[in-house]
Amino acid sequence: MYCVQWLIPVLLIPKPVNPALLQTHVMFMVLYLIGFFLERKPCTVCSLVFLATVFLICYSGIGNCLFWSNNCDTVRCDNG
Repeated sequence: MYCVQWLIPVLLIPKPVNPALLQTHVMFMVLYLIGFFLERKPCTVCSLVFLATVFLICYSGIGNCLFWSNNCDTVRCDNG
């Protein structure tokens, strides 16, 4: 599972606070992942572990996903 060490930093890169920079961040993440999968060709186990982790992070709550932000205009945002 040597190839996972190149995928873990993707999960640790923080999303920008400024909503104007979110689209640039998403494009960077998508292009990095596409380039990684085309160049390094990670094993099936590493790919499945990474995709399961991204799915669980995105599914766990609003605003946690790497690829979109918390939009309080269309989603009810309660703190309690």
